[in-house]
Formats: sequence, structure tokens, C-alpha cells
Amino acid sequence: MSGSFILPEEQSAVEAIDAIRDEFDLFDDWTQRYRYLIELGNNLPAFPVEWQNDKFRVVGCQSQVWLNYSREGNKYYFAGSSDAVIVKGLIALLLRIYSGRTAEEILKIDPEFVKDLGLAGALSANRSNGVMSMVKAIQHIASR
Repeated sequence: MSGSFILPEEQSAVEAIDAIRDEFDLFDDWTQRYRYLIELGNNLPAFPVEWQNDKFRVVGCQSQVWLNYSREGNKYYFAGSSDAVIVKGLIALLLRIYSGRTAEEILKIDPEFVKDLGLAGALSANRSNGVMSMVKAIQHIASR
């Protein structure tokens, strides 16, 4: 497997969402959370240039967003990137939640976590829609 794909931490998706919530709670406001998201995006593994094309593009995002996956056994591993720094951080969060899971696990994750984390209210409508487009793309991959 290429080094671009995100390997999960030793935690369930629910535990990953709870950990992200706890991390967000460390910050006093969304300006600090945005900085944190930018840092997360900057720490993503390099996304190969040859994947930055329409074949891997996520439709429905205002920014350019690319998503690729690898399947090993019954688990899916994802890689992603964007031309927008905050969106890249949002990708990092989604990959942390979804990568390394089975199709059943991926499809059971309730996308309401986007609202529960406060992301939906803190992001522009276009960015919120883009996050949901990324979630739908991941779910579509898992549902094949």
C-alpha cells in the first residue's frame, strides 16, 4: 500500500469522533480551530500529482478535492487532498474517521457527526455541502 493512504489509529470511528471533539474543545474559538485544521491538512501524507485529476475529483465541492482509496482484505484505506488549506484539514478529519474501516463500519457512521462537532455551523454553506459530498463519496466507495 502506498504511503499516501491513511492508516487508522487503534480506535473505532466513534472513538475517533469523540477524540476530535475533545481536541476541538481545547480551543477557545473557531479561529483557533481553523488553525488546527490547517495544521492537520499540512500533516496529511503527500497526495500524488497523478491522482489530482477528474478521475479522483469529488463532485459537489467548491474547492478542488481529490479522493482515492485502496482496499486490503475487507478494509478501505483513503487518501485525499485539496487546493484549499482548511478543506485539506477537513479531509484529514474525515480520513481519520473513515480510513481503515470495513464497508459495514463506514456505512454505519452517521454523518450527523459533522453537525455534532460544530463543523456545519462554523463553515460556510458551500464548505458544509463539500464536507457532505466527501462523506457521500466515501460511502459510495464502501457501498460498491
